[in-house]
Amino acid sequence: GETLHAGIGQGYFLSTPLQLCLMTAQLANGGFKINPRIVVDENDQANNLQKYLDFKKKNPNNQNSIDLEVFNHYLIQKNNDYLFLIQSISPNDILPGISEALTFLKERGIKIGLGSASKNAKIILQKLQLMDYFEVIIDGNIVIKGKPDPEVFLKGCTALNVPKDRCIVFEDAFAGIIAAKKAGMTAIALGDKKFFSNADFCFSDFTQLNIKVLSNLF
Repeated sequence: GETLHAGIGQGYFLSTPLQLCLMTAQLANGGFKINPRIVVDENDQANNLQKYLDFKKKNPNNQNSIDLEVFNHYLIQKNNDYLFLIQSISPNDILPGISEALTFLKERGIKIGLGSASKNAKIILQKLQLMDYFEVIIDGNIVIKGKPDPEVFLKGCTALNVPKDRCIVFEDAFAGIIAAKKAGMTAIALGDKKFFSNADFCFSDFTQLNIKVLSNLF
C-alpha cells in the first residue's frame, strides 16, 4: 500500500549539526556562556538549547540572561552564517544509510515526503542531490506550528494523499516523535532508545535500516 516516509529533518542528512553549532558559537562570541552539557545531554539538541535560552530570558537576574532583541540578532546572524556554509556541502556529507534507504523506497513505489520546520530544507536537498527522491516537501515556509505539534506531518500526508494511519515517520528528535504520534502515524526514532520510549520502533541510525528491515516495515 501507499506509505508516507516523512519527518526526516534535513539536519539528519548531514554529518555535522551546523545550526546548533553556529547558534552556540554566535552566543559565545557575544559573551554568553553555553554549558555544553545542556546542549548535548539529550538527543533533541536544538530543542534542549532553546529551553536553556528560554530559561535565561525568563530569569533576568540569572547570570548570562539574554534580552529577546539581542537573542534575535544572534539568531539572524546564525542563519546568515548557516546559509553561507551550506553552499559548500555535497553528497559526500550525507550520513551512511540515507541514500540506500531512499533508493529502496523509491524503487518500491513508496511515496516519500519530507517534513521540517526549517525554511532551508530545499536548499539542503538540492546541495545533497536528494531532491528527486521527494514528491512533497513541507517546510518552515508552509507550516505555522513547529513540532511537537503534528501540523507538518498532517500537511504531508494530505499533500501525498495518503491516510495518516498508513504513514511512517522517521525522526531523530523527541519533539518529532511526539508530533508523529499525535498525528496518528507510526513513529520510528533514530538515536539512543533511552530518549525515545514513546516511539514505535527505534534504530541507532539508518545503517540499521537495511533492506530486510525496510521490507518488513513497508
